[in-house]
Amino acid sequence: MKNLIAIIMCFAFAKAYSQGPPITGDKPIMLGGKSITTKTLLEFRNNERGDIFYAPLLLHYLPTSNSLVAVHIPLVSYNLNDLGSGTNLADIKLLGKYQFFRKDGTGKTWRITAKTIQTLPTGEELDIMEISTGLYQGYYGIVSGYETLKYGISTEVGYNWFPNGTLDDFRAKLGFGLPLLKPQYPNKQLNLYFEYSSILVPERDWYQLLYAQGVQYALKNITIDLALQLPLVQDIAVNRELNYSLFIGTRYTF
Repeated sequence: MKNLIAIIMCFAFAKAYSQGPPITGDKPIMLGGKSITTKTLLEFRNNERGDIFYAPLLLHYLPTSNSLVAVHIPLVSYNLNDLGSGTNLADIKLLGKYQFFRKDGTGKTWRITAKTIQTLPTGEELDIMEISTGLYQGYYGIVSGYETLKYGISTEVGYNWFPNGTLDDFRAKLGFGLPLLKPQYPNKQLNLYFEYSSILVPERDWYQLLYAQGVQYALKNITIDLALQLPLVQDIAVNRELNYSLFIGTRYTF
């Protein structure tokens, strides 16, 4: 009986946690109502305009197993050719997600979530997309994910609205996750991620297609992420072209 219970617990845990969340993308799967997650995803971005270091504190709370609310409180440090250098509070973000579709099978699950991000104009007007614009933004998107014990696929499509700016953009993301370890209990994971991000800014006639290669290690309720993002296609102003972004992140759920 003890062995049977252990096998059932191991399978249930592996089914729910066969992979952690994407590194540069998002995930529709939400587990454990009333749970709290603290996380950060540090980004060092080098482009033709200069260097940018982004350090957000992310606080996520799940009121139920299919809903999430969060606040992202970030700092930004920059050294830009046109604006000089400085360190300041960036744009604070309020996040909400609601999972409205779920279909589970043996060792697999498919879920779809509605998502919104309300960005407050707390940062300087640095004209740095997704970091510090000093302008209100409203993002509305759909996140979907299909996950098995052998692989995971995540997608996101959405629109980011700037009522008082010229950075309105259409976003699309596609990610693939590959677990390198067999499911086990207690939770121990080593995952590879292959993530694509596409962004179109119509008012400025900009387009970027980026690729991120990442690795993730998870032990029990702690996760550590590392990813390098590089441009595949860039049709933007020359002084805004991305050279690379380096991401380092961690999260803790309790």
